[in-house]
Amino acid sequence: MVKAGTVCHDETFVPDAILRVTAQNQTTSCLPSKSTVLVNGTSPGPELRLVEGVTYWIRVYNDMPEANLTMHWHGLSMAVSPFADGTPQASQWPIPPLHFFDYEIKPEVGMAGTYFYHSHVGFQAVSAAGPLIVDDCNGPPYKYDEERIIFIQDTFTGNDSTIEAGLSHNPLKWSGEAQAILVNGQGGGSSNGTACNSTLSSLDIEPGKTYRFRFIGATALTFASLAIEGHNSLTVIEADGAYTQPYNTSFLQIATGQRYSVLLTTKPASENTHYFMQLESRERPTVTRGFAVLNYGTPQPPSIFYPPAKPVMTLPNTTLGFLDYALRPHPMYEDDYPSAQDVTRRITMTVHQRITGPTIWVENNYNWTETFPQEPYLVSLYKSDGIGFPSMDRALANNGLDPVTRAFPAQIGEVLEIVIQNTGADAGGLDAHPFHAHGAHYWDLGSGNGTYNSTLNELKLAGAQPVKRDTTMLYRYALTTGNGTQMGWRAWRLKVTQPGVWMIHCHILQHMIMGMQAVWVMGNSSEVLGKVPSPEVEGYLTYGGDVYGKDEV
Repeated sequence: MVKAGTVCHDETFVPDAILRVTAQNQTTSCLPSKSTVLVNGTSPGPELRLVEGVTYWIRVYNDMPEANLTMHWHGLSMAVSPFADGTPQASQWPIPPLHFFDYEIKPEVGMAGTYFYHSHVGFQAVSAAGPLIVDDCNGPPYKYDEERIIFIQDTFTGNDSTIEAGLSHNPLKWSGEAQAILVNGQGGGSSNGTACNSTLSSLDIEPGKTYRFRFIGATALTFASLAIEGHNSLTVIEADGAYTQPYNTSFLQIATGQRYSVLLTTKPASENTHYFMQLESRERPTVTRGFAVLNYGTPQPPSIFYPPAKPVMTLPNTTLGFLDYALRPHPMYEDDYPSAQDVTRRITMTVHQRITGPTIWVENNYNWTETFPQEPYLVSLYKSDGIGFPSMDRALANNGLDPVTRAFPAQIGEVLEIVIQNTGADAGGLDAHPFHAHGAHYWDLGSGNGTYNSTLNELKLAGAQPVKRDTTMLYRYALTTGNGTQMGWRAWRLKVTQPGVWMIHCHILQHMIMGMQAVWVMGNSSEVLGKVPSPEVEGYLTYGGDVYGKDEV
């Protein structure tokens, strides 16, 4: 990829990459053909490959005639380009139909790793997504021969608009469970016992080599447990774009939004020509099972593989706290980790499902959807015509949240401890939630049952530096409990260094649509609004403004 040399976006401007998003009928796995949002005609979309420390311009065309679009660069901090985070109703207006938008992306040095891009509008990310790899400017700290991407998705019976409308309906019309787990766009297996004999993705490998497998959790709902037949030594070397010290495991748990790199050394002389990778959903009322294939050698013509008649392995049930307190940063990437004594404020985000009226998810009693506010929060701040900056006084009186703006304020220089607290729903149920933070990555402090106890958790950390993450699991410790009972927490530590409007949300698409999102405004007026001065900012402040090009093709 060629480095962009200009920011003058006239008719001579050539972006570093182009993504064209369309809606067209497609048959996926064993499901009937339905309208599917695709990127450059496929799902997943094409791999984007960047180098840390280099600025790129990615042009995203919305070729859909009736739907809005954004593109979010999941896991990358967009601090240098606040209108390019891709979050509608938070950082930017969506791209109108038949328009395009040029996203500026500059991965920071030290953020080489595995990421992905996806739409942040409605349910589009179930298919409108693709891998994004940031390469090390000086080479990775681990040696391997080749790498492979394992892009994990799921798919559903209904189309996007039907599912989205049902989730906002009163009473709730649930999306249904995932009908298939896909690897690199292909998948066969079973859903709730019903078999699907669709073709499988093949990962072609050679004997006696070390591979870096980049696992990307791009599912909408599925929390996947997976392992590889005959290959029970997986060495984790990266989590969410951060290199770790090597950690050996025989299986992985990957929630939507999470990414891991593992090293796998293939057999010196394989007794079999292929081995199955088996994936299963966890924390759902039914099990969806999928497969992919590790294919030793590349026979001509390529072999076509189908799912086995029955599972080839017994995968573990949910491992609560998987890799918590186990991963450590690679020595080359250790950072200035703040101690408990450095923490200036602890904020608890209490998650609850409310069923009085429409079924919604709330954080500290408030939900966040694409209909609130009426214009993107950052746009309102620039225009001073709608929601203003959240009040720190109101927030301090309401456990960190300003109820007027429904936003969490934070000051540059603060060291926050953010605790996400799971509670029993109005109807008594409990769910597990993968929580994702936009902006700067946080140090993950672990998880546990009940309520958070900082003193006890510091003993578990034992003075060691935890890894930085951007997506971690809020587990459930029972299927049901009393309404409002606190049962399960996840704790983060964050240095507030990047001014902006950032989302923190559950990454299950259904839960996001039902309101399980929160906005954080980090920094004061001069810090947030000084990043893009007038008049350069004007084109961003109107839906379809002049920074959104009209596609004449």
